[in-house]
Amino acid sequence: MSAPKSFLEKTWASHIVSPIDRHTDLLYIDRLFLHELTGAATIRQLEAANRSARRPDLVFTTIDHVVDTQEGRTRNQSPASLGSQLIKETRAAAKKHGFRLFDIGDTRQGIVHVISPELGIALPGLTIVCGDSHTCTVGGIGALGWGIGSTDSEQVLATQSLAMRRPKSMRVTVSGTPPPGVSAKDIVLLLTRKIGVNGGIGHAIEYAGKAVECLDIEARLTLCNMTSELGAKYGYVPPDDKTFQYLYGREFSPRGDAWDKAVTYWKSIATDPEAAFDSEFSLDCSDLQPQVSWGITPQQVISIGERIPDPMGIGDAAQRADMIRALSYMNVSPGDAIEGIHIDAAYIGACTNARLSDLRSAANILRGRKVADGIIAICVPGSMETKAQAELEGLDVVFKSAGFEWHDAGCGLCGHMGNDRLERKRVISTTNRNFIGRQGPGTRTHLASPATVAASAVAGSIADVRKIPAVEIIL
Repeated sequence: MSAPKSFLEKTWASHIVSPIDRHTDLLYIDRLFLHELTGAATIRQLEAANRSARRPDLVFTTIDHVVDTQEGRTRNQSPASLGSQLIKETRAAAKKHGFRLFDIGDTRQGIVHVISPELGIALPGLTIVCGDSHTCTVGGIGALGWGIGSTDSEQVLATQSLAMRRPKSMRVTVSGTPPPGVSAKDIVLLLTRKIGVNGGIGHAIEYAGKAVECLDIEARLTLCNMTSELGAKYGYVPPDDKTFQYLYGREFSPRGDAWDKAVTYWKSIATDPEAAFDSEFSLDCSDLQPQVSWGITPQQVISIGERIPDPMGIGDAAQRADMIRALSYMNVSPGDAIEGIHIDAAYIGACTNARLSDLRSAANILRGRKVADGIIAICVPGSMETKAQAELEGLDVVFKSAGFEWHDAGCGLCGHMGNDRLERKRVISTTNRNFIGRQGPGTRTHLASPATVAASAVAGSIADVRKIPAVEIIL
């Protein structure tokens, strides 16, 4: 009888083309995603080497990173200096090589990590790579996804394989039932605080436990999205019945007999009950409060009811120096309450929290309310399909009536791509990174859930969403 195995062990073993050494295997890659920011460079390298794509039918391309998200945008409109050129180049290359392209004007266009599960391109047990560190997002539906550079992307284009070092395994078990007002974003923000931005280096993280099992698929995608903020390359939730229900009937999902066979296989790759992991971490979220970042790394996070920590109480010199730097940049002081800090802007979007459930969560707070005077408030849906469904439900009316801008799909202001609207402003954001200048020169970013961002937009300061009753519409 074979030893119990984890999802990681089963999926990795099934993709080994050949071992390279004791620690490295040549893996078969099931899907490659390209976007215009890094994909154009990849295709240039492929052509310069006089190589061709081995399986163009397994290459998917979208325009998401540098495209303008304003409604009424043109096909090449971009706030980035070279954005229009990258869009045109990627579009031409996709046509030349026969890659499937979700272009501006396509109802399926959107952020790569949003549309890949939404369309059923990402499926359980597949290996999926993209030139973006948040490719681990697709672990939320039980795929093994990770980010790669343009050189590795070229290798996948040419050979449909990639040499990869086998990671160690970590299981993060989240127990308890999250209280009202707490979401997957709050769970993963607390994890970054507890584990740290380097705690997952060299590991693949499996998320398990009652709290994870209770999360819907879009929440699991949020959880896995921020795996890279833990320093890990891979993060996943093994597939279960919720996964199958989510994927059934999607455009690229199997159909008919192929669907039945796929589900049988997907069930077989779930982690065995007695599987062993290299390390274990446990978190009880029964008393979890909404979380907000206060500093300049995703691990500098506190609960909404806490005060900003004092670096003088930290023994580690490097960590103490990082905290002092963060206090200076964020213009906050030890002992300040995070709740009540004035904001200039509120942003809902990015591959972390721009799915339909995220927009519903924010709309439940905004319904019948107004954004505080002087606050810039922006919502950028993660995909055009998400946007269309939100509009069918009237969510766009809720956002616009409250004072939010309602945009087309794209990565938007997650990263600074030339649009300086948030320059030197304090922003509460549903994004995943709060580095210095991430959202613009001098911009101070506080990471939070969609509901917390919406509540803060209404208050004009960082707010405890639990103090603002939601107005939920049952669909």
